[in-house]
Amino acid sequence: MSTQIFVNLPVHDLEAAKTFYTALGYTVDEQFTDENASSIILSDTIYVMLLTAEFAQRFTNKAIADATATTEVINALSVGSRAEVDRLADAAFSAGATAVKDPQEEGGFMYSRSFADLDGHQWEVLFMDPTAFEG
Repeated sequence: MSTQIFVNLPVHDLEAAKTFYTALGYTVDEQFTDENASSIILSDTIYVMLLTAEFAQRFTNKAIADATATTEVINALSVGSRAEVDRLADAAFSAGATAVKDPQEEGGFMYSRSFADLDGHQWEVLFMDPTAFEG
């Protein structure tokens, strides 16, 4: 079995957050969705668990960060092409995301765009050209 990752994100409005992530082309896993949480499938091994703030608090003894005011984490997601970076970022902006920084070009081999979702959680979508590393 391959390693899976479940990114747990506290949200203010669970329905709005679900709508945002499905607008990016992701799927809700209804088996793990109720009034407290929703599982969003990004890939076979990556899931975003949207948790109401009250439910999220059950999993930590710390205060829940206000991601609109502080950086709690930067979630980086690689995709297969520059066009997919643009598609995903543009879909996020159309669904209400805000820009974090301008698109980044790194030495011709990496391209990325960043956004914050409706609750301020920061995402970086990137493409790294595998041919740039060939001998």
